[in-house]
Amino acid sequence: MQTAPRTAISGPALVRLLARFAAPDQAVAVPASSLSDRLSQWLGWTDAIALSTALAGDPPAVSAAVSAPESEIDAVVNAHDALMRRLTRDERKEVRGRNRRAMPPPPDLPIDYAVFRQDYLSAQQSMETDIGAWRTRLRAAVAAQSTDMTRLAVVDAVMEQALAARERTLLSQVPVLLGKHFERLKRANADAETGTQTQAWLDDFRRDMQHVLLAELEIRYQPVEALLAALRHPSSPR
Repeated sequence: MQTAPRTAISGPALVRLLARFAAPDQAVAVPASSLSDRLSQWLGWTDAIALSTALAGDPPAVSAAVSAPESEIDAVVNAHDALMRRLTRDERKEVRGRNRRAMPPPPDLPIDYAVFRQDYLSAQQSMETDIGAWRTRLRAAVAAQSTDMTRLAVVDAVMEQALAARERTLLSQVPVLLGKHFERLKRANADAETGTQTQAWLDDFRRDMQHVLLAELEIRYQPVEALLAALRHPSSPR
């Protein structure tokens, strides 16, 4: 019996990657509602009030004691590049033997996903911490530009607080889905019984995990990109 063709998935690279790693017979749900509809469901009434106030009310006065916008832009862009290099370097170091437990063990020892899972969770924590600090830094620089820009900074702060729990819950499923991908590759390799093929499938998984990690970073970085764009193209002072 032929397997029904999968529905083509559009959207961020992270979603497409996770859909591609799903089991061949596993259906991938395609959201029926638009992003704006889903966003409205994620915001509680207190979040809606805070967002409405930020949009309609007079923004609070913000100290202008911040660095020049160009300095803030350069600092955050450089920090982002450094984080990407760190994430990539960790993966390469693992391949070279940084984490021997993740390398192909002798035939009588199990290959455990737990090591990879811990690495991914640590990377997620680094991304969340760093990006939170970047947004705080950029909001201060944005707010110092004009009244409209101050309002934008306040809206970003409200949205970060409102969506943080939802984002954390959704992204916590990524290492879970990677674990299922790991086990499928492991089972598929069980029939090969050759060291070369064992090494190959682990290298494939490491590469897949790195692609997913960088795709998650791309999603997390989007609010930072919006603040950077606001600083690069500020509105006229009012």
